[in-house]
Amino acid sequence: MKKLLFAAAAAVAFVPAAYAQDTGPAGPETPTNSRIEPYVGVLGGIHNFDNEPNRAGVPAGFHGRIVEGVAGVNFNAGPLMLGVEGNATKGVDGAIDWEYGAAGRVGVRAGKDSLIFAKVGYQWVNFDALGQNSRDYDDWTYGAGAELSLADMGLKTDRSNLRLRVQADTYGNFHSIRPMAGLVLKY
Repeated sequence: MKKLLFAAAAAVAFVPAAYAQDTGPAGPETPTNSRIEPYVGVLGGIHNFDNEPNRAGVPAGFHGRIVEGVAGVNFNAGPLMLGVEGNATKGVDGAIDWEYGAAGRVGVRAGKDSLIFAKVGYQWVNFDALGQNSRDYDDWTYGAGAELSLADMGLKTDRSNLRLRVQADTYGNFHSIRPMAGLVLKY
């Protein structure tokens, strides 16, 4: 199962580059360019689990700082955006070794080129604190956030491919908090 998910994440990571090569110098008026929007990003944050056990069986009180890579594709349907996203996360300090998962997203455009979104998906977590061959814990994940375009933050342009992303997710039966921030590059 891990190999399949890592292969899927790798494939999603190459979609933006392939799409960028196919569209060439096309401007924003090209229908394909304005409807399909692949992206990649890097975020950092913390993941804190509650002091009570959750239904996934995660031991209570684990936490750690994490760095996450995301890749996905948005479909623009007027003011609405629908999308899918994969993530791979590495713990850099604390009890978390790694996390990975996939989620669907729905959002609305805000300002010139910013986005407010909600997402739901499935996430796997592995903990350094439980040893080298410890089991993976898996459960549903929910979250919400915003991607703020440089065009909406004072840059004198109508669009920007670089966005500042802030989000908060939870894992399982709302027994954790996972605030994250970073940069997303859309194609």
